[in-house]
Amino acid sequence: MARARLAHGTVLDGFTVGAVLHNGGMAILWECTHPDHPEPLLMKVPRMFEGEDPAAIVSFEMETMILPRLVGPHVPRCIATADFEHQPYIVMERVPGTSLLAKLKQLPLPIAEVAEIGAKVADALCALHGQHVVHLDIKPSNILFRPSGEAVLIDFGLSRHDQLPDLMEEEFRLPYGTAPYMAPEQVMGIRSEPRSDLFALGAMLYFFTTGQRPFGDPQRMSGLKRRLWEDPLPVRQLRPDCPQWLQELILRCLEVEPQRRHASAAQLAFDLRHPAQVPLTARAEKLARDPWSRRMGRRFNPEHQPRFKRAMAEEVSAAPIVAVAVDLAEQRPHVAAALRTTIGHILATVPGARVACLNVWQQKRLGLDTTLDAQGHNKHVQRLVELKHWAAPLRLPEGRITFHVLEAHNAADALLDYARTNNVDHIVIGASTGSTRSKLLGSVSGAVAGQAPCTVTVVRSRQRGEELAA
Repeated sequence: MARARLAHGTVLDGFTVGAVLHNGGMAILWECTHPDHPEPLLMKVPRMFEGEDPAAIVSFEMETMILPRLVGPHVPRCIATADFEHQPYIVMERVPGTSLLAKLKQLPLPIAEVAEIGAKVADALCALHGQHVVHLDIKPSNILFRPSGEAVLIDFGLSRHDQLPDLMEEEFRLPYGTAPYMAPEQVMGIRSEPRSDLFALGAMLYFFTTGQRPFGDPQRMSGLKRRLWEDPLPVRQLRPDCPQWLQELILRCLEVEPQRRHASAAQLAFDLRHPAQVPLTARAEKLARDPWSRRMGRRFNPEHQPRFKRAMAEEVSAAPIVAVAVDLAEQRPHVAAALRTTIGHILATVPGARVACLNVWQQKRLGLDTTLDAQGHNKHVQRLVELKHWAAPLRLPEGRITFHVLEAHNAADALLDYARTNNVDHIVIGASTGSTRSKLLGSVSGAVAGQAPCTVTVVRSRQRGEELAA
């Protein structure tokens, strides 16, 4: 079972763990070595201590799906991955050099350096977007530079791959990202827009040029939403020597509506390298914020509020979702088999469907829940592993099946919320065991069947045979 904490000298699949390099909010980075890999390596391990955000586990799963699919000089080379069955980790090349975080001590930067950094990061984003990935957490600490000069993007735990299920979107209602750099559509829950990364790059270039963040560092949702109607101070008001072309490009990146930004990262990189060819608009000449009346109009007038759309590719490729609710605590083997049989029948009739395996970890209404058991194992991870064991006989490839441990007070409400939010087409759930508790409080399956916004199949099974009731 996965350990919450590793130690210097631990050996995992031939990799020897060294010193801690970085202790982040969702993962810990360790030095590591392997006799078959002489180059410098690092190992990334998700945080699984008491009280940790479950998003750390989900984001790690996303990165283990995405990083091995990426190639090229703008991403670290993935060496090996391991899931939660034993000890989760990602081993990747350790890119030499420091991140752009070190530049924050030198702000504001020379104009030529700002443009050069921006162009190289835009090159990296162009390569990433070409591989079907939106990063969604572009910031100085997630950008390195190789000795040969290429920008390298790291940390894909919040990223979105348009050909893979988006676990972060499916499990969490609040947006995840880094507040100063999040695009307005990302704040509103849209994670499929490549130009969200251009907004983040524009916020970073604004910071490097002026020494101030365009929207501050809000810690509440209300503060994050202000960027939907509040335009930032023009760059040239804070830095008079900023050329008009650079203000034009930065403010274009920071447009609220994605379609008003550059159409691609490649176009932004070109403009940053060819300032004489940048067409100037009213953005280039601004020396003050928009009038208060205009800002309030954008906030309160529905006709002036932005309307964000999901990427067309995502809408076209969306496949039906079949959610199966698995009770790991009480489910008997013959019920589990009946559920799997039902899923198999459904998939046979809808070959393009995806299965979402759901388990609800019911939280206490009074008192605190512990996230680790007596042996120090993460309970969320244990349930995730059990779900994968349950689903193994289905033999579905990665991308056609996902696993979700939902933490909630009420199991039925959690399942219904998941179904509504993710546009689930069909829910499969085992019938109540007939316990005294379910008779008194009402069964989960009954509540789901009565309130679900989609088809529900309640599966019953007898010891000598199976009976399916819809």
